[in-house]
Amino acid sequence: MNERQKLGAMEAMLFANGEPVEAARLAEAMRVTPEQAQDLLRTLQGEYDARESGMVLLRFEGDRWQLTTRPYYGDIVKRILDTRHNAPLSPAALEVLAVIAYNQPVSRSFIEQVRGVDSSSTVAKLLERGLIEEAGRLDLPGKPVAFRVTDTFLRVFGLGSLADLPPLHEDDPQGGSTEDEPRQMEMENLV
Repeated sequence: MNERQKLGAMEAMLFANGEPVEAARLAEAMRVTPEQAQDLLRTLQGEYDARESGMVLLRFEGDRWQLTTRPYYGDIVKRILDTRHNAPLSPAALEVLAVIAYNQPVSRSFIEQVRGVDSSSTVAKLLERGLIEEAGRLDLPGKPVAFRVTDTFLRVFGLGSLADLPPLHEDDPQGGSTEDEPRQMEMENLV
């Protein structure tokens, strides 16, 4: 296979897989070294970005890669898809996702303490949609189930990792911290 065919093969595998796939697995399927697979992935990623393609190659933690549509074209893509089953997230669901994403792993009781309301149905809906998942049990009395966000969450919000989340609080111009810092520390101690 020449270089162009290798890129085509990589693209075809990523497209067919649909979910994030490890670079090592792609290398094995193509019978190339992991380094060669990495070079092909970076080249493909660069080509998509250079021509502002409707596709983008995302890299996730754990050296996993996924071919997706570029978020910029999201509204246009939605017009062609049947979105009846993908109702927009409610404000409550977005609040729960934010609590989990910024504090994970967290228990349902932690989420409810932060929000001040029962969140069991919202957590159940987010689990059903695959935006969050169980992450084991916390070492707390009663061993509550812990939750974390999934790769689907990262993909839906166009993030490569949780490090891409915007900061919760900005420092004030005088160099001090925000007035919410004691409250944030108090919430961290709940976990």
